[in-house]
Amino acid sequence: MKRGALLSVLAFAFAAAIWAANGNDNLVPPRREVYGNGRIFDISHRYQPEMPEWESNNGIGQFLWLPKSMKNGSLANNSEMKLPTHTGTHVDAPGHVFDHYFDAGFDVDTLDLDILNGPALLVDVPRDSNITAQVMKSLNIPRGVVRVLFRTLNTDRRLMFQKEWDTSYVGFTVDGAKWLVDNTDIKLVGIDYLSVASYDYLIPSHLVFLKDREIILVEGFEA
Repeated sequence: MKRGALLSVLAFAFAAAIWAANGNDNLVPPRREVYGNGRIFDISHRYQPEMPEWESNNGIGQFLWLPKSMKNGSLANNSEMKLPTHTGTHVDAPGHVFDHYFDAGFDVDTLDLDILNGPALLVDVPRDSNITAQVMKSLNIPRGVVRVLFRTLNTDRRLMFQKEWDTSYVGFTVDGAKWLVDNTDIKLVGIDYLSVASYDYLIPSHLVFLKDREIILVEGFEA
C-alpha cells in the first residue's frame, strides 16, 4: 500500500471557451496533474473522443463544438459540450441505483465535498482477482482511513485509454463491498475503470455501497 498526499476529485468546470483566441503558435497551455508541491493530485482523465463509454465500442466520439468563433467573426469563442455522464472520471450519487433517492433529489450536488477532498490511500489490488471479501481482508487497510483508491489490473491493461468497452474489468463483488462497509471507516471508494462493481455483480454491489448514502464512489480515476 502507498499513502498518497492530498486527493482532489475535481468537479467538472467547463470553460465557456475552449479554443485559444491568440494566434501565437508558440503558446503551450500548461496541463498540470500535481499541485501544491505534491500535496494535491488531479486524478481525473482528460476528455478525449477515444475514451471509453459504457457499453459502447466507439468511445464517446465528438463531444465538443465551437458554434461561435472569433476567427469567424464572433465577439467571443463559445463552445458547446454534449456527452454521457457515465464516462471519464466521475462520481456516483445515491440516485444512480435507488429510484426513491433519485426522486428525492440525491444528485451529485448533494455529495460531501469534505469527503471528496483530503488525504487518500492508494492501494494496489492483487492482479488475479476481483475485489472480494478475502481480497479486502488481505489488504489490511487500517481503521481511520477515509479515502481509498483501488489500483487494479485495469490500470495495467490501460482500459481507460481503450475506446472499446470491456466487461472483463476488475471491480468489487457483493461480498467485497459488504466487507468494506462492515469492517472499515472508508467513505470514498475509487477505482480505475468505469464501475466500482465487477460486471457480474454490477447492481448488487452498487446497492451495498450506496444504500445508506455514506459512501461516495469515484469511478475511472487516473492512477
